[in-house]
Amino acid sequence: MQVLFPEIKPYKRHQLKVSDLHELYLDEAGNPAGIPVLFVHGGPGGACDSSSRRFYDPAVFRIITFDQRGCGRSTPHGELKDNTTQDLIADIEAIRVYLHVDDWVLFGGSWGSTLSLLYAQQYPKHVRALILRGIFLCRQQDCDWLYKEGANRVFPDYWEELVKGIPEGERGDLVNAYYSRLIGDDELARMAAAKAWSAWEGNCSKLRPSSEVLARFTKPHNALALARIECHYFRNGGFIGENQILANMDSIKAIPGRIVHGRYDMICPLDNALSLHQLWPASELHIVRDAGHSASEPGTVDALIRATQDIAKNFGTVG
Repeated sequence: MQVLFPEIKPYKRHQLKVSDLHELYLDEAGNPAGIPVLFVHGGPGGACDSSSRRFYDPAVFRIITFDQRGCGRSTPHGELKDNTTQDLIADIEAIRVYLHVDDWVLFGGSWGSTLSLLYAQQYPKHVRALILRGIFLCRQQDCDWLYKEGANRVFPDYWEELVKGIPEGERGDLVNAYYSRLIGDDELARMAAAKAWSAWEGNCSKLRPSSEVLARFTKPHNALALARIECHYFRNGGFIGENQILANMDSIKAIPGRIVHGRYDMICPLDNALSLHQLWPASELHIVRDAGHSASEPGTVDALIRATQDIAKNFGTVG
């Protein structure tokens, strides 16, 4: 069983101005001459942390991590203006150009898998390979599973906590109900909504409940960005066309891919991964039999690290 590599510190940190309003935090770690790999975090509205650099052999990979618009150490925090999927795709390309990377491996989970696929479909010549976990295709049915009907039947106790602060008349559209509170002027109501929204996702993310994961999700700084930005994206259909990813798989059908998905993923059900794999001849699907959605579950960690090791064997050590 593979385990995470030891923690390492970045050898370089950057603040990249990508618009008049937004500035991104990004850093580099590992081998400056290694295989470039970009960690694309989830959410939307999540962020990178020290564990984001631990899926790769630092002697082999040039590890690049960044916080997407409005979250983590990027500024302004929680900002929704000029924050769309196309903006994020453009940001990834701006990072590639800024760091003088010809092509790279994209490593993305959950929303990070969505964004990685969309970037690859727009810039296929710059993508060597994709390693994706917890596939989220961002269709209406995928959002409805988590916020209307589906996951609530598996976690009815957690669902009660999510809806209890919302009047019954608004519960048919939780995304907009929460959005109205998250952009309101009442600071206490904003934070209560952010914590409740983020707790729901944290509670659903692992096969076995984790107080550590819940604490990380509900930390005020993290919760506010996650809740605001997720609501902003989901009420706008992810700013992409319905079924856009699957409809455009021909553009990346030859790019090597490894799909890792927990059998009991209750945030992004397994059918997301299977549908993607069926349209992607160059992909391998690895179903982790004893895992949910989280990247930190042992079987998922093992599968992801084996994927990065395979990439290293296939592409060598020079970026």
